Amino acid sequence: MPEKISKRVSQCYKQAELYFTRNFPLPEIRLDLRGQAAGAAYPQRNLLRFNAALYRNNTTHFLQQTVAHEVAHLLVNHLHGSRVRPHGIEWQNIMLDVFQLPAQRCHDYQLPPAWKNLYSYACSCRLHDFSPQRHSQARRGTRYMCRVCQQPLSFTGNMQRKLVER
Repeated sequence: MPEKISKRVSQCYKQAELYFTRNFPLPEIRLDLRGQAAGAAYPQRNLLRFNAALYRNNTTHFLQQTVAHEVAHLLVNHLHGSRVRPHGIEWQNIMLDVFQLPAQRCHDYQLPPAWKNLYSYACSCRLHDFSPQRHSQARRGTRYMCRVCQQPLSFTGNMQRKLVER
């Protein structure tokens, strides 16, 4: 766990404790989130997860905004319970009043390219690339037809990895 993330989480909690004049239990912090999300809060487990790749590529903004964003979710749960909207007025007020930061729902970080597995299917006129999900459906019996030649598609046995921009 990068020390800077732990320090920023502690700093956010200190700000909240001064603002609300009460203590909050510090969360468990993990740097194991993958995909497009920069962070995720799990209030029932008092857990914060962060995306290491997005942290490395956007360190300053990530520490300032993303960490506070996820901490605010846990604080909302401590203060108001779980029956409030994730980015509702309670969360917005913590972002604006406690952290003096914009209440932005989503990040605009550049996402790194990702590898995607593509499965090759054929008909009588060409090859078709299937995603892992569609390939799985086909293996379980779903039949797919070519829109051009109207012939059934069958797995060729080939799979390729392709780098795709997100």
